[in-house]
Amino acid sequence: MLKRYHTKGLIEAGCDEAGRGCLAGPVYAAAVILAPDFKCKELNDSKVLTDKQRYKLRPFIEENALAFAVSSIDHQEIDRINILNASFKAMHQAINGLIVKPQHLIIDGNRFKPYMQIPHHCIVKGDGKFLSIAAASVLAKTYRDDFMDRIHNEHPEYDWIKNKGYPTLHHRTVIMERGISKYHRRSYTINDTQLSLF
Repeated sequence: MLKRYHTKGLIEAGCDEAGRGCLAGPVYAAAVILAPDFKCKELNDSKVLTDKQRYKLRPFIEENALAFAVSSIDHQEIDRINILNASFKAMHQAINGLIVKPQHLIIDGNRFKPYMQIPHHCIVKGDGKFLSIAAASVLAKTYRDDFMDRIHNEHPEYDWIKNKGYPTLHHRTVIMERGISKYHRRSYTINDTQLSLF
């Protein structure tokens, strides 16, 4: 089982994002506060879980968390402020949405923009080390997947129901053949050289 907390005795929120490397759609972020005695041996980094496992865990997390919040930044704002800043903004919005104010933040990854003078630690691969970050990764991933499933019905040609906007060969090939949709991130360069790398 993953670790229950980073700093003992503090109200700690784990934060993670989903969709940073996608060519289309928003970036999502979640913040989760778990009780110090929270247990769930099935919970892990969302990337190592199956789709079925993630969707089974989501209601369990939401019902048992002390607080959770999910936020997103759309593709247009990503183009305006860049994906790194959009990821930070989505995390900030999620933290702001918590009904319990955290005293400490643990962030998946190696960079973060400080939020409201709340102390934080960045943890590389934190979603595979701490329960609260893993919980945030599951929420961010499933809520983003829900969004991509919905817009797949508008543009089935990109096969978003399978690739969720990530740069698969099929996704890139359709872009080359038919162009981009209103949901694509225009600041992301997509060209023949990139296509040949995948």
